[in-house]
Amino acid sequence: MTSAKDLKQRSNNQCELCSATEHLSVYDIPNAKEKAIYACNNCIEQMEDSEKIDPNHWRCLNDSMWSEHDAVKIVAWRMLNRVNESWAEDMLAMMYLEDETLELAKAAGDGEADENQVIHRDVNGVVLDTGDSVVLVKDLKVKGSSMVAKQGTAVRNIRLDRENSEYIEGKVDGQHIVIITKYVKKL
Repeated sequence: MTSAKDLKQRSNNQCELCSATEHLSVYDIPNAKEKAIYACNNCIEQMEDSEKIDPNHWRCLNDSMWSEHDAVKIVAWRMLNRVNESWAEDMLAMMYLEDETLELAKAAGDGEADENQVIHRDVNGVVLDTGDSVVLVKDLKVKGSSMVAKQGTAVRNIRLDRENSEYIEGKVDGQHIVIITKYVKKL
């Protein structure tokens, strides 16, 4: 285990997640094989009680998720999975963890499929994820405009509607539109 002195030095006496400089302590990461970080009370409180999570506080992970230390990456991955915001999903999509580090991050149960989770499927039943690319399988009139999205148009970097499995969002000809999943095929 890393000592408090080593963690203070490694973190430059700052929270390794949000860079706060007050009320710092060693936080032993649950289910992560004796890994620890130096964190502020605010971060620790939110890590330990999901009812107290302030999504905007965790925007700080945009910087700390790129840490060279696996312990910081594990906590960043876990917290991004707990924050129920589209920007957190975007950050997770950018994040890379080695297989062993990812297994440690998943050990707390974060990122596992929820039985109530909305699953988006294309016309062929293939599961769609945020960031996927799809192609339109028929011409679609865009409501509220004179635009027609033509069959064969590729829509890149889609976003999923969290509440309705039939809707995705994407840009077609520079216009942000909502598309029904039965009219797309995953690339």
